[in-house]
Amino acid sequence: MRHLSKRAVLYTEMVNAHAVLRGDRARLLAFPAMQHPLVLQLGGSDPALLAQAARIGEEFGYDEINLNVGCPSDRVQSGKFGAALMKEPGHTADLVAAMQAAVRIPVTVKCRIGVDDQDAEEDFNHFIDLVAAAGCSHFIVHARKAWLKGLSPKENRDVPPLDYRRVYRLKKRRQDLQITINGGIGSLDQAEQHLQNVDGVMIGRAACHNPYMLARVDERLYGAGEVLPTRAQIVTRMLPYIEEQLAEGVRLNRITRVMAGLYLGEPGARQWRRMLGENACAREAGANVVREALSMIEQIRERAA
Repeated sequence: MRHLSKRAVLYTEMVNAHAVLRGDRARLLAFPAMQHPLVLQLGGSDPALLAQAARIGEEFGYDEINLNVGCPSDRVQSGKFGAALMKEPGHTADLVAAMQAAVRIPVTVKCRIGVDDQDAEEDFNHFIDLVAAAGCSHFIVHARKAWLKGLSPKENRDVPPLDYRRVYRLKKRRQDLQITINGGIGSLDQAEQHLQNVDGVMIGRAACHNPYMLARVDERLYGAGEVLPTRAQIVTRMLPYIEEQLAEGVRLNRITRVMAGLYLGEPGARQWRRMLGENACAREAGANVVREALSMIEQIRERAA
């Protein structure tokens, strides 16, 4: 993603605060310097543990720490964090206050517009106001509520209806806060429309499905004038990173799975996905798999031109 955009803010996947404190920190948190600006997203419900994890994240060089209060998975619920914390706005405020006291970088919150039956707009506003008073000035809001009872995490990304206008109203009511909208945003055209009403847009699944759409982010949303990189250039620039990660013991398919959609809509896209999918999962798979896939699809594209 950083090869696609120099300016977009990137987020890690959510990391449990317990894992940061007790796990392999280098594997979990280390990143190349070129990936800035980069946000570490944490999950947890214990103020002291989250404060320690946030401090460690700052030491690793992250630009911001984000508390996830939107994830609806069963595992997260059992730990009483993620979206379950929206039912406890006072406790969430305490978590933010503890984290912000431990670091000098910003602490932000990613949340939903509601959870279960606690989904009235006044509930949402009460949550935002309490957490903002604790020191959070930037909220990333997934514009649908979370159903913790009866829906899977996958269904929670699609079934509850989106309510973008509730997020717009939040921004209008709290002009002092930075509000980023998330949920169901699949194109830069849609992002530009949302930016008429909020401060930022977070793109998740669409960035995995069609990553090359982000190649135009710097030009369209940041006014940059750099030459648009080709897909082949992106793949070529990835090769040194791939080789470095393979040397560290990372399996190739962990990297190529997010490259599978790079040629979406282009001649040879199906063959590219199949070649990576079938060959990158082998334990001994190396960077040559990607080189061969690149050579194959570039030949297809030349013939189609």
